[in-house]
Amino acid sequence: MGGFYTLYSKKLEKEIRTGEIPKHIAIILDGNRRWAKRNLILRANGHFRGADAVEKLLDWCEELNIKIITLYVLSAENLTRNDEELDNLYDLINQRLVKLYNDPRIHKNRMRVKAIGRIELLPDFLREILNKLETVTKDYDNHYLNIAVAYGGQNEMVDAIKKIATRIKDGSLDVNQIDKDVIESCLYTSHLPQSSPDMILRTSGEKRLSGFLMWQSAYSELVFMDVYWPEFRKIDLMRAIRTFQKRGRRLGK
Repeated sequence: MGGFYTLYSKKLEKEIRTGEIPKHIAIILDGNRRWAKRNLILRANGHFRGADAVEKLLDWCEELNIKIITLYVLSAENLTRNDEELDNLYDLINQRLVKLYNDPRIHKNRMRVKAIGRIELLPDFLREILNKLETVTKDYDNHYLNIAVAYGGQNEMVDAIKKIATRIKDGSLDVNQIDKDVIESCLYTSHLPQSSPDMILRTSGEKRLSGFLMWQSAYSELVFMDVYWPEFRKIDLMRAIRTFQKRGRRLGK
């Protein structure tokens, strides 16, 4: 099985490298708890294995030269989970962010790291490490890692509307000047050279976006995979890219 997997993986990688590699991929990391339940282990272990899969994903994206990655880590709705599970999640996210902060590759690859969402809802220690990551990488422009945490697509739209309303109120914007570019400048992804993902991938078999990047996903290719996030492999990423490459992208034209 190992030999066949290796041969197929090499063949698939060679195949996708001849086509268009998406510049921006967004992933809904789904299935940690269900994977844990299926394997009769604690939910915390499912989240731990999911965090391991994220670290591997960053390596694979570097190998494939994918420039922008947006990861849906924790939704605003997730903040209503029971305290013990949420505390475990916060601790795990903090551990991995500290590890990322100390990883020399973010400087070698000039990767800008930014949290998107209502960060003010998070515990102080999480806000602190996220702020440190943003500060130390704010001038980087070769790769981008966006961490959607305490994120909700409807919240993002509400926050964008509030920004526009404030600009109208203070006289810096006329209502007739509101257009697509103005709206995009007020979204959480306004710092990106390409705010709209080429491809949005969701694991676990669920076939919905759950409000993820509501504006930005207008012309994204959607790929749904029947694999739980903790067991996601490089070959799954490459299969998703191959699916993306086979789509006839017209972008509304």
